Amino acid sequence: MSVSTPSDRRFTLDELATLVGVPSRTVRYYIQIGLLERPVGEGRGAHYLSLHVDTLLRIRQLVDAGVSLERIREVLSGEPPAVPARPRGPGTVEVWSHLVVADGLELQVEPGRAGLSPEQVRVLFAEVSRVYARLRDEGPEPDGERRRARPSR
Repeated sequence: MSVSTPSDRRFTLDELATLVGVPSRTVRYYIQIGLLERPVGEGRGAHYLSLHVDTLLRIRQLVDAGVSLERIREVLSGEPPAVPARPRGPGTVEVWSHLVVADGLELQVEPGRAGLSPEQVRVLFAEVSRVYARLRDEGPEPDGERRRARPSR
């Protein structure tokens, strides 16, 4: 779910709600419970910025994945995720991030249990992809030894 907006663009409440695909009432509710920052300005001059769009898109993504509003608050505030008090059992619901690095290579992370913030998960995925690309380009020698990276031309 991605929306491209210039960083200095201003939005009315209705424009923001339409852009993100949520009712205006929902936007107001998220502000009321502290998930979304208040608009800039007051009254008819109040407006929203790209930061509001990004935050609402993240909230919507998490809500669509079944994450509770309380957990979303933790994710957005950057608080360390709570470690489950008891082991997983039948009926446990978790939201996992899934990265397909290549055919046959996938990485799955449950950020809360792994103790990672959303930004740390993005960095982890980027690093795994980078290391895989390097290993694939180097490839093993027939005797099992690693060969040196090919010089670029």
